[in-house]
Amino acid sequence: MSQQGSAGNVIAAIASFFIAGLGQLVQGRIFSALIFCIVIYTGYFFWVLIIPPIIGFIVHVWCVIDAAKFKAN
Repeated sequence: MSQQGSAGNVIAAIASFFIAGLGQLVQGRIFSALIFCIVIYTGYFFWVLIIPPIIGFIVHVWCVIDAAKFKAN
């Protein structure tokens, strides 16, 4: 995953779309994957309370964008 827009980043973004944090895990960013997964699934778990799922959705979109725009050093 050498550069932004590479095939690896596209695959990571698609993986993050279906399973939150999986794209970051594919890229080797374990801490980011764990944080995204916890925040998103906690937000989705409290779907009855209105605000947490909205926050979960926003963070999920951020997760996908983060996986797509990742640039390795």
